[in-house]
Amino acid sequence: MDWEYFLELLLGGLTRGSIYALIALGYTMVYGIIELINFAHGEIYMIGAFTALIVASVLNYAGMNHVAVAILAMVAAIIYSCAYGFAIEKIAYKPLRNAPRLSALISAIGMSLFLQNYVLLAQTPDFLPFPSLIPDFDFWEPYAHIISSQEIAILATTVSVMILLTVMIKFTIIGKAMRATAQDRIMAALVGVDINRVISVTFVVGSATAAIGGVLIASHVGQINFYIGFIAGIKAFVAAVLGGIGSIPGAVLGSLVLGWTESFFTGYISSDYEDVFAFLFLVLILIFRPSGILGRSETQKV
Repeated sequence: MDWEYFLELLLGGLTRGSIYALIALGYTMVYGIIELINFAHGEIYMIGAFTALIVASVLNYAGMNHVAVAILAMVAAIIYSCAYGFAIEKIAYKPLRNAPRLSALISAIGMSLFLQNYVLLAQTPDFLPFPSLIPDFDFWEPYAHIISSQEIAILATTVSVMILLTVMIKFTIIGKAMRATAQDRIMAALVGVDINRVISVTFVVGSATAAIGGVLIASHVGQINFYIGFIAGIKAFVAAVLGGIGSIPGAVLGSLVLGWTESFFTGYISSDYEDVFAFLFLVLILIFRPSGILGRSETQKV
């Protein structure tokens, strides 16, 4: 076995999985709170990337320092995406809070299609070049054939986001409110938790992680178009289901498993069937463990 090639695939899958994790967290947090699959979440990822592209293009034209451009583009993408996430929850989901789940699901799909076409009309259907916001480090050049310094930066950013999110959920007031709402929304409201505020914050936090993922992957790949959110969103949803929808550790684990599955199958078999391998793995998991890797089976009370 070519161990260097194996290591390259392993690290490549880790990078890919970490990007899926940033998007999957939004899916699983929203589902954990209100049991809704936010199919517009992938478009938030796409809008964050487009926002960073616009801001970076303007700042580069103004001759600003590369590091400052990267930071400001990321901040703008997060703020803009959070605003979209907040607005989507208020417009498309809050009015249907007590409606049948199918109504909310249709609303989510409709919002996804609306945002896709909105960006299509506002921008272009063609792929656009995306500037490299992640710097290359010269000292890492001897190891770049295994994993690039950009991928190292992506992994470091992802781990930092995971740590901050874990701290927020475990130790802050809003994090405790999220856990209480996810456990029992009615009881949480009875003890004084502002359910509407918790749900809005959940959408905002999930949108922020999606925006970070969008900027990182667009910078790494070097191109962007209006459709990238749909593909990435579907795969992140698959990752969330693999790990156990509603479980934050499950979303991370499912994303890594999906990233490694795609990396090894495309590396050793064929890249033409990358998506096929990913969804085939999902089918197998759902057959043998429908609740996901870390999901718990719920007992129906009658």
